Amino acid sequence: MDNVSKVIRGGYCVGCGVCPFVDSSLSVRMDGDGRYQAVELSGDHAPVASRVCPFANGRLNEDVLGRELYGGVEGVRHDDAVGWYLDTYAGYAVAGDWRERGSSGGLVNWTAAKLLETGRVDAVIHARACDEPGVMYSYQVSHTVDELASGAKSKYYPVELSRVLEYVRAHDERYAVVGIPCFIKAMRLLEREDPVVAGRVRYHLGLVCGHLKSSFFALAEAWESGIDPDRVDSVDFRYKIPGRASSDYGIRATGTDAEGRPVEVVRPTRELSVTNWGYGYFKYNACEYCDDVLAETADMTCGDAWLPDYVRDGKGTNVVVVRSPEIRDLFDEYAGEVHLEPVPVEVVARSQRSGLRHRREGLAYRLWLKDRAGQWRPVKRVQPSNALPRHRRRVYEGRIRLMDESFKAFREARRNGGGMPFFVEYMTPIVRAYKRADNPLWRRIGRKAKHIINTIMREK
Repeated sequence: MDNVSKVIRGGYCVGCGVCPFVDSSLSVRMDGDGRYQAVELSGDHAPVASRVCPFANGRLNEDVLGRELYGGVEGVRHDDAVGWYLDTYAGYAVAGDWRERGSSGGLVNWTAAKLLETGRVDAVIHARACDEPGVMYSYQVSHTVDELASGAKSKYYPVELSRVLEYVRAHDERYAVVGIPCFIKAMRLLEREDPVVAGRVRYHLGLVCGHLKSSFFALAEAWESGIDPDRVDSVDFRYKIPGRASSDYGIRATGTDAEGRPVEVVRPTRELSVTNWGYGYFKYNACEYCDDVLAETADMTCGDAWLPDYVRDGKGTNVVVVRSPEIRDLFDEYAGEVHLEPVPVEVVARSQRSGLRHRREGLAYRLWLKDRAGQWRPVKRVQPSNALPRHRRRVYEGRIRLMDESFKAFREARRNGGGMPFFVEYMTPIVRAYKRADNPLWRRIGRKAKHIINTIMREK
């Protein structure tokens, strides 16, 4: 069996849509759990399908691809967390309303817009609202800044690339593509195989990624906010609430009520049960076997500056990794339109500390579990290991269970009419067990002892 078949049958597909673009024996479809997945139309696949799959091609990992792309650039350095880099910043867009429109600092869309405005590209490939019934967002091609602006903000929603790649093949234009790490890697692998795509896609703008969500995530957020999942139109996943820290954002869901009247609801995400990213509800299984958090094969990567010095600013701040000299030159040329504060690479890594730990320490244990069971799994840069404290092993086992059970709970909530109260009740004992694993007895005793000592010292 070739590796792309092993990826599909093993549940490691992220649904990027690149393999059907190179091999007509494959397709990509949304499954019953709201995830795009590759589908085998026949069992005879072209070898190129495995070479472009980000989870099948273990030889060309992010370190290897990054070295090919950036290793010869003067001044470039390598870091185990962020990959190859020229410069690292914290900052935000000053010009226009990109910061207000964006999830955090607005620098991804400012950069894409500037590439368009300066004629460096003719179009941008990115996710924006979709007119297709039952699909909120899809990859589309924007030729104007206004079109680009309509796609601002993170989309915690499944998308795939096959349709826009067909457009690229048919239209001789210059493109920038925006994507999460595995999608950018898939594009890089495709460009090694397809000179037409390689010649037309000029820039790769990466997004820091916690994990990819199924469409159940958007439906569950809206349902818990009062809109039936069969009547949801859209969800703004990163609605900025005035006067609050950037980490204390909300959602804005739109749809219709039972009488067909338009409904709009805004809810802080901290009031919703499904929005704790550590629980990993509705996560693609492939994300549990990814070791790239900071889109290491992208010319530039942006993410949220989840650090105390920055989260207090509710307008949002990006951490930025620049790998391409052309992107650095763009920032220098238009320095007055952005606020960029140089920061050590360790600051960027620290801003994504939880995600990196899950993709390093946690991934090592998940790989070990697969090897112990004698099951095929993708080849990663992380080596399998069981050398973890017992409570950390239980944490990672608990996260796998939370992911798996969230799909079951949501399907059953829709089937039996119990709604989100049923979902919450179903998941509560699983969440409770996970929290106990992440808070072992020795830690609880230590906290209690510290509290008692502090109380005694204050009284004295």
